[in-house]
Amino acid sequence: MSLPIDPAEIDPDDVGEKQAVLEMDHEEAIEHVREICEEVGFGIPVEFSPSELLNEKVDADRDPYYVLGACNPEIADRALDQTMRMGGLFPCNVIVWEEEPGRQRVYHLSIMKIARLLDIAPDNEEWADIVDTTGDLTEEAFEKFDSVDAETTD
Repeated sequence: MSLPIDPAEIDPDDVGEKQAVLEMDHEEAIEHVREICEEVGFGIPVEFSPSELLNEKVDADRDPYYVLGACNPEIADRALDQTMRMGGLFPCNVIVWEEEPGRQRVYHLSIMKIARLLDIAPDNEEWADIVDTTGDLTEEAFEKFDSVDAETTD
């Protein structure tokens, strides 16, 4: 299947890509990420471990990999007011995977920016404000990851 765009031409900022490295064990990193997400205004209504599921179901032998589905209900409500198709991208996932014991990668993409790139969301001031608001909260979270012995990359 050929893509209508060249992924190599997409700037990570265009999709709100954020990454951080946490020097701690996997379970501690999950708890740390959960606490910071909640502190900056994201609840975590959904979370699961694809690695545990795949290791159990298909004997995948995957290293620890965890998904925290973050959501700010007020922003989610505003997004749905703009486009009901937005639910296809909910929630905003923050992923924690173990690169090596004691070293965890935290990864996030902005579903709000991706929705606009895919023409799921409108090109208007309200959507721009939603993107800015979620971006500010995400930036705050990643700054807090960085303040606790972490290396942040964009």
